[in-house]
Amino acid sequence: MQRRAHDLTARRSRRYRRDVRWSPYAFVAPFFVFFLAFGLFPLLYTGWASLHRVELTAPTDMEWVGLRNFSRLLGDEFFWNALKNTVTIGLMSTVPQLLIAVGIAHLLHYRLRGSMFFRVAVLTPYATSVAAATLVFVLLFGRDYGMINWALGMVGIDGVDWQNGRWTSQLAVSTIVIWRWTGYNALIYLAAMQAIPNDLYESAALDGANRWQQFIHVTVPSLRHTILFTCVVSTIGATQLFGEPLLFNGGGGATGGPDHQFQTLGLYLYEQGWVNLHLGRASAIAWAMFLILLIIGAVNWLITRRLSKST
Repeated sequence: MQRRAHDLTARRSRRYRRDVRWSPYAFVAPFFVFFLAFGLFPLLYTGWASLHRVELTAPTDMEWVGLRNFSRLLGDEFFWNALKNTVTIGLMSTVPQLLIAVGIAHLLHYRLRGSMFFRVAVLTPYATSVAAATLVFVLLFGRDYGMINWALGMVGIDGVDWQNGRWTSQLAVSTIVIWRWTGYNALIYLAAMQAIPNDLYESAALDGANRWQQFIHVTVPSLRHTILFTCVVSTIGATQLFGEPLLFNGGGGATGGPDHQFQTLGLYLYEQGWVNLHLGRASAIAWAMFLILLIIGAVNWLITRRLSKST
C-alpha cells in the first residue's frame, strides 16, 4: 500500500515538473503559430514574389526576373513621388501632433476638475474609425460647401480647393492624422509625466523656476525616451499611411488625386497590386517600405543607445 502511494506521488511529481517546464511554452505557442501564419510567411512569400513577374489574375504563374522589380523602382517617378509625399505628410502630421500632445498632457498632469472626463475625451478620436473620421473631414474640406471654406469666407479669404492642390491636400490629410492620434500620444506622455519624481519639481521651485521653466528644464528632459518612442511609432505609422488618403480621394481610387499629389507609398502599393494587378511590383514596393522601416528602427536604436550613455 505504501509502495503504491509512493508511486502515485512520484508520478504526480513528474507531471508537476513537466507542467512547470512546458506550460509557459504552451501559453505562448498560439502567438507564434499566428505569427508564422500571418506574419512571417506572408513576409517571406512577398519577398519571393518580388523577385518574379506575377499578376493578380494568375498568382501561381511566376516568371523569375531577379532584382528587376527593384531596379524599376529606382527609375519610377511615381514611386519617388509617393515616397516624397509620404515624407512630407509624415512631417506635417507628426511634428504638430506630438507638440500638441505634449501640451495636452502637461495640462492634464495638473489637477483639473473632471480630469478623467478630459482623459477619455482626448482618446475618443483614436477610437473613431478611419472611414468615419475621413468622411467627416472630406465634408469639412469641401470646396463649395465645406465648413472650413465657409469660415475662411467669413474673414474675407477666398475658398481653397483643398483636394486638388498639392500642399493643401497634404495639409488636409495631415489634419485627419493629427486629429486621430494626438490624444493617444497625449496619454502616453501623461503616463510618462506621472512617473517623474515630484522631488525634481520641488527642487526647481525652490530654485525659483516657474511652471514654464519647470516644463522646459524638468519635464521635457525627463520625457526624452518617451518622445523618441512616439516619434518612431508615428514615423512608422506615417510610412504605412493608407486609409486617410484613399478615402480623402473620394471615388478617385488609389491615385492620390489627379496629379498623384497626395499618393503615399501605401496607396501606390495598392494601385500596383490591386488596380494594375502587378503583384511582383507591389511586393517590391512592400519590401522597399520594410527596408525603410528597418532603417528607422536602426536610427532609433542608435539614438536610444546614445541617450542611455549620456544619462
